[in-house]
Amino acid sequence: MAEPQGKRGKVRVWCDGCYDMVHFGHANSLRQAKALGDYLIVGVHTDEEISKHKGPPVFSEQERYKMVRGIKWVDEVVEGAPYVTTLDTLDRYGCDFCVHGDDITMTADGVDTYHLVKAAGRYKEVSRTAGVSTTDVVGRMLLLTREHFRQGEREYEVSRESSSTMGLDSTARSPWTGCSQFLPTTSKIINFSNGIEPKADDKIVYVAGAFDVFHVGHLDFLEQARKLGDFLIVGLHTDPVVNRYKGSNYPIMNLHERVLSVLACKYVSEVVIGAPYSVTEDLMEHFKVDVVCHGKTHISDDINGSDPYLEPKKRGKFIIVDSKNDMTTEKIVNRIIMHRLEYEERNKKKEKKERAAYEAHVKNIQSKVPCSNHCSSSNLNSTIGSSQPTNVSN
Repeated sequence: MAEPQGKRGKVRVWCDGCYDMVHFGHANSLRQAKALGDYLIVGVHTDEEISKHKGPPVFSEQERYKMVRGIKWVDEVVEGAPYVTTLDTLDRYGCDFCVHGDDITMTADGVDTYHLVKAAGRYKEVSRTAGVSTTDVVGRMLLLTREHFRQGEREYEVSRESSSTMGLDSTARSPWTGCSQFLPTTSKIINFSNGIEPKADDKIVYVAGAFDVFHVGHLDFLEQARKLGDFLIVGLHTDPVVNRYKGSNYPIMNLHERVLSVLACKYVSEVVIGAPYSVTEDLMEHFKVDVVCHGKTHISDDINGSDPYLEPKKRGKFIIVDSKNDMTTEKIVNRIIMHRLEYEERNKKKEKKERAAYEAHVKNIQSKVPCSNHCSSSNLNSTIGSSQPTNVSN
């Protein structure tokens, strides 16, 4: 049994989940959870458990364990955590309570996976990040064979045709899985940033790229790059630049989304938003860069045919880093395409299950609300909203 909170001094928080296709929405949820305590433990489910309750994951369990360990707010990862969160699990790891987003997670039988900790009063909710979900990201990948990337009125725009509806049953829309457009704000970037300046004697390392659909290959590369110095700066290219050298309908995630995904990585100190494709003398002087790295992937020439790393090479400050991981965004897309029907079916089942649970919840609330002829829908919606556990601001 866990020691009383007062004796331990530190508040220990438990989160768990699939953490498949780890994105900034997962990271934001864990950031909020960490803010509720001092030490954050994250349980990650096995491939077998996920396949049983949701359908096949895109990333393997070993990849998912590594990705969650790479998120800067996570203190400890528990591999093979049970799909249904129990009091025994919280007590075994000395956790005071469990935290989850304000969406619903269910077993294959339609049971709320957090019903036990909710009943015991050891459950708290944080706000889900609107505009992103694993279902949405998978949908965007499935759309690579259709229209996805375009230069719209805003420079950084991806087609919403409907990555959020790809593979979903239009008659079974879920209020949680259905995605709106992610709207970036300065406060979100501030929340994700370290806010730490490099010290005068820090060795500064600079890397640049797309870092699209942040994955274990990116993580391993950044870990190796960080070992070359004290302060790691990541330059992120704009969407049109990425589209020029990656082609097809890349990037899958827009610049603002990629910024948050990279900022969530524990090896990253700072991000340059919309970095120039060529590493210039001005950039190196401005950030006092000591080392510039690139992975073993192909380096395309700049639009004028020049070598984008000519300046750091002239200064003897360019290094090719071998992360020993050959994962690429393209390989992940191929996984999705090869198993397209499986993922589309998984998305449909998830939507239907969530929709049924939501409708049952609304019906239950309606049955408890005394309502005369003058009862308005706005009053009813207010009552339904008030029945939900209080959310923590995101």
